Amino acid sequence: MDGNNRWAKQRHLPGLAGHKAGVNSVRQTIEACVEMGIEVLTLFAFSSENWKRPEKEVSGLMELFLISLDREVKKLHRHGIRLNIIGDRSRFSDKLQQRMADAELLTQDNTRLLLNIAANYGGRWDILEAAKQLAKEYASGQIDLDAFDEDRLSQMTSLKGVPDPDLCIRTGGEERISNFLIWQMAYTELYFCDCYWPDFDKNELRKAVENYANRQRRFGKTSDQIEAS
Repeated sequence: MDGNNRWAKQRHLPGLAGHKAGVNSVRQTIEACVEMGIEVLTLFAFSSENWKRPEKEVSGLMELFLISLDREVKKLHRHGIRLNIIGDRSRFSDKLQQRMADAELLTQDNTRLLLNIAANYGGRWDILEAAKQLAKEYASGQIDLDAFDEDRLSQMTSLKGVPDPDLCIRTGGEERISNFLIWQMAYTELYFCDCYWPDFDKNELRKAVENYANRQRRFGKTSDQIEAS
């Protein structure tokens, strides 16, 4: 969800205003996913590298995260949406960590949409943590070396049990994945749009999904093999 700061700068507003405006785009995207029958949505809210931003911005983002949890979680629950927060929570305040846990508990049985929020998340961190868990199992004698395979490592990652993403959308005109779900997105289709995140709405999401629907996903096979299957 890129471009909040640049959106605000264009309007001679403080950067946090862009993040606040981006909350509406989050709402619209969630609503559109429900309407379109999309089963899983993962939003990159705060990366492990974002702590390097100005202290005032980081503090404002933490407050916005807390407010959003307080205001939005009951609405998510009413609409049958399950909230799952991935990432290293240890750097967040105790209050924010408790709100996260409460939100997940409230919505844990919902099945209409799985909403993953990546907060203090990094793809390399995710792989490293999974590797550490495998190493612990090996060191304790629970598994042998032959059991180290892709499926087992996948089950150790933050999105264990969730299908790999079909489509990754990045707003703001940048064309990179910036350490987001790098294990899970080995075969994900990438879509880049120039609009800043606060301008991303249901129509923009539909355009991205339509673009995806016109692609042929081959997963290493040839076009002839795909067409014959």
